[in-house]
Amino acid sequence: MRKLIVLSMISLDGVLQAPGGPEEDTSGGFKYGGWSFPFGDDFTMKMILEQLGHPFDLLLGRKTYDIWKAYWPFNGDSPIGAAMNKATKYVVSTTLKEANWEKSVIISENVVEEIKKLKESDGPEIQVHGSGNLIQTLLKNDLVDEIWLKTYPITLGSGKKLFDGGSIPAGFTLESCVASPKGVIFANYKRAGEVKTGSFV
Repeated sequence: MRKLIVLSMISLDGVLQAPGGPEEDTSGGFKYGGWSFPFGDDFTMKMILEQLGHPFDLLLGRKTYDIWKAYWPFNGDSPIGAAMNKATKYVVSTTLKEANWEKSVIISENVVEEIKKLKESDGPEIQVHGSGNLIQTLLKNDLVDEIWLKTYPITLGSGKKLFDGGSIPAGFTLESCVASPKGVIFANYKRAGEVKTGSFV
């Protein structure tokens, strides 16, 4: 069984939209694109490279795929670009007819069942980056094995959120947690059964 891991850069209020640049995703009138940039440092880059420094495949939504295919194929000389280009890219889309980024596979029908089959196949872990709408489908159908969060010390007020109507009651275990000098918290969570309740009375 292949692990499916959601990797998200989020604000304190859970926004994941457009952390990388002003024009990345302005849908809904979002005006804070590039909000993660002021928090970049050597520590954060080291952590990101560790997350990408082993074999993985990618599962992406259409919007994230389109943004990345316009950039990473032309920036393969960087460690991040090399990792992205090497990975097999599974893109979920009902409208995409041709995937012209090398090693790309379109999933257009029976999405949940196809992802279940993908998880059951042989291969490396499956990483999900960006892809806010797709993440809701993954959470709703309990397909996420781990969540690796990078939480930034900022609130954005509006924008697409990591947990935006797709999550189900689910337990998680904290596997690791470190903070960068600029206050970015890297916390990795592993799926851990059902929600447990109790009482202090």
